[in-house]
Amino acid sequence: MGIGGGVAVALEGVRASVAALDALEREDASLGFGLDVDAGVGAGVDVLQRRYEIRLERLELTSRLEAQLAGMKARDAADAAGFQEAMTPPDASVQDRTYAQMSVVEEIAGVLTISSAAAGALVEQSRRICSLPPVFQALSTGAMSWQHARVVADETEGLDAVGAAGLVAHFFDPATSEPARGAAPGELVPSRFRAKIRGWRERHHPESIQKRHAKGVADRRMEYTPDRDGMAWVSLYLPGDTACAIWNRTTATARGLQGPNEPRTLTQLRPDIAASLLLGAGTATDLAEIPTPRADVLVTVPVFSLLGLTDEPAVLDGLGPIPASMARKLVAGGAESFYRVLVDPRDGAPLEIGRKNYRLTGAIKRWIRLRDAQCTFPGCTNRTPDNETDHLTAWQDGGTTNVSNLAQLCRKHHRLKHHSQWTPGPATSKDPPGWTSPTGRFYNPEHQDSEPTHWPPGSLPGQRSILEEALVLRLAG
Repeated sequence: MGIGGGVAVALEGVRASVAALDALEREDASLGFGLDVDAGVGAGVDVLQRRYEIRLERLELTSRLEAQLAGMKARDAADAAGFQEAMTPPDASVQDRTYAQMSVVEEIAGVLTISSAAAGALVEQSRRICSLPPVFQALSTGAMSWQHARVVADETEGLDAVGAAGLVAHFFDPATSEPARGAAPGELVPSRFRAKIRGWRERHHPESIQKRHAKGVADRRMEYTPDRDGMAWVSLYLPGDTACAIWNRTTATARGLQGPNEPRTLTQLRPDIAASLLLGAGTATDLAEIPTPRADVLVTVPVFSLLGLTDEPAVLDGLGPIPASMARKLVAGGAESFYRVLVDPRDGAPLEIGRKNYRLTGAIKRWIRLRDAQCTFPGCTNRTPDNETDHLTAWQDGGTTNVSNLAQLCRKHHRLKHHSQWTPGPATSKDPPGWTSPTGRFYNPEHQDSEPTHWPPGSLPGQRSILEEALVLRLAG
C-alpha cells in the first residue's frame, strides 16, 4: 500500500463510523423525548431496552473508530519517518542520519505531547505494523485495536521478513495453508492474543528456544521498586519452571491457611507467605505446621521431545512454551505437582476421556484445563486451579459428563451463567464453547493452536507409520 493510500482507507472507515454514531445519537434522542423513530423502531418498542442496546452499539462503534484513528496515526508516524529519511542527502554521514532520525522523533513527541521514549516506540511500532499489510488492514478497518496491533509489532521484533510474514499469515490470512482456529485476533483480549501469538512464535522461531532460554537464565535478576503509600514492589526474573513452582507453592500454602479464623484473602496471603519464607521467619501463622495442598500443573510434552529425539518445545500450564530439556527435567525428576500430558502425534491434541457418571474424575478435570487453558467466558483471563468445571447442559436436563459437555469457568462467571441469560454453546473434545450474550451477540471460543508434533530428523515415511501406530496405541491404553 503506497504512502497516503492507507490513510485514505482509514479515513473512509472513520467517516462511516462517525455517520453510524450520528444515526444512533438521533435515534436515542428521539427515544428520550418519546417521539416516533424512523429507524425501524415501532411504537411498541421497549424504550429502555433499546436505549441500552444503543449504548452497547455506540461502545462497539467507538472502539472501531479508535482503531481506525490509530491506523491513521500509525500511517502518519511511519510516513513522517520515511519522509525525513528521503530528505536526508544520500551522502550524509552516519551522525547526520542519526540526528535526522532523532529530530523526527522529537517532533512527533512534541506534536503528541508524549515523551521522547514513547514517541520513539510509536515510530518503531508504526513502521513495523505498516510493513505488514494484513495487520495494518485489520487495524485501519477497525477489526482489531491498537493494543492488538502493538502485540504483533512486539512479537515480530527479532524475526526476519520470512518469519514475520509466516506469523502474520497464520493469524490474519484464512487462505493460508494452516490458519489459526477459533476467534479472530480482534475478538481476543489483547493479553490472550499475546499468549497465543507468542506460543506460535516460540514453536516457529528460527533460533531454538533452548538457546534463547540460556540467554534468559544468564539475565536473571531481582528488582525492587518503591511505590506510594509506603509500599514497594519486589520482582524476580527467573526460569519459568522455578517461577511457576514458587507461585504454585505459595498459592497452595495460602489455600492451606484459609479457614473460618483466617481473615486474609488469598491475594493477601501470598505476599505474607513469600515474605516470611524469604526473611527466614518460617511463619505467617506457623507455616511449618500447615499441610500444603498439592498444586497440580500440566506439562504438555510432544512424545518425541520427551524421548529426546527432537527439541520441540513443551508447554507448561500457566506459563507457555518451555525448552524440551526443562520439560524432561520436570517429568523425569518425579515432581509430584506436575502431570505429564502426552499428545497424539498426528494432530497435537490429546485423546478424549469420557465418563457416564455425574462425578468428575481428576483425569477429566485435567483434560478440561488442558483444552480450555482458562475460564471460557468471553474476555476472562482467569486460569487458576480454582476454576470450576461446569456442565454446559445441566445434568438434570440430560447433560452428560464428558469433555464435550464440560468447560472451565471461574467462580464469578459460573455464578453469572446460572443467574443470567449468558448461554454457552456446544464444546468438542478439542474446542471450548462459544457464548451468546443476553442481547444475542455471539462470542467465538478461543481455540488452542495445536499443531502436529515434529518427527525425528531423518525418519522415513515407513518408520513414521510404525512409530505413529505404536504411540497412538500407547496413548489410547
